[in-house]
Amino acid sequence: MLTVPGLCWLCLMPLMLSHWGVCSRCTRSLQRREKVCPLCGLPAACERLPCGRCLRRAPPWQRLIAVSRYAPPLSLLVHQFKFHPRPEMAPALARLLLLTVHSARRISALPPPDMLVSVPLHGRRQWRRGFNQSDLLCRSLSRWLRCPYPRAALRRRRATPVQHQLAARLRKRNVKNAFRLELPVAGLHIVIVDDVVTTGSTVAEISQLLLRSGAATVQVWCLCRTL
Repeated sequence: MLTVPGLCWLCLMPLMLSHWGVCSRCTRSLQRREKVCPLCGLPAACERLPCGRCLRRAPPWQRLIAVSRYAPPLSLLVHQFKFHPRPEMAPALARLLLLTVHSARRISALPPPDMLVSVPLHGRRQWRRGFNQSDLLCRSLSRWLRCPYPRAALRRRRATPVQHQLAARLRKRNVKNAFRLELPVAGLHIVIVDDVVTTGSTVAEISQLLLRSGAATVQVWCLCRTL
C-alpha cells in the first residue's frame, strides 16, 4: 500500500508529520528577527523594555506576542484560513503560535495563563463564515497547554462593521462597549487569542473590560502583527 506524504504549505517539501502543516525549516524562517517591543509588538531598539511609544501611552495589556509581522508568507496562510475558508489549518497555525510563546518565555518571565479567551464574532458573521478563527486557535492551544477555554466567556453586544475596512480613528469607536463578559475573571491571568492585531483597538477594548472585572494580567497572542 502506498502512502502519500503531506507537503509543507510553504516550500511543498514532504513532512514527517503531515498535521504540522509547516516544516521545521519554514517554521524557523517565520520567526521574527527584528527586535520588537514586548508591550505593543512593534519594532523597537530593545526587546526587554517598553518602547518610547508605550512609555508615553502604554496599551492596556501586559504583553503582546506575535508569530510574525503581517507579511508573506504567513499573511497568505492567514488569509486562506479566514476567507477561503480553510478551518482545517487552525491546528498547524496554533502550533506556530505556541512555539513563538515558548520562545518568548525564554526571554522574559510570563505568568502561565489561567484562562484563554477568543475574540468573539457576531452571530450573523460567524454563521456566514462558518467558524470563528480565534475560537479554533484557542481550542488547540487549550488542549496543548491544558488551560481552561470557556467559549462563552465573551459575547458581542452588537454587530459592528468589519475593522479592516475602517480608518484607525474609527476602529476604536467601532468596538466601544461592543463586548460583554459572561464569567468572573478576578485574580486570573488571561490570554486573548486573535489571528491579526492591526491597530489593537479590539484587543484593547477586551483587555480593558477584563482588567475592570479584576483580571490580574492580560496577554495578547496573535499570528500576525500589522506594522
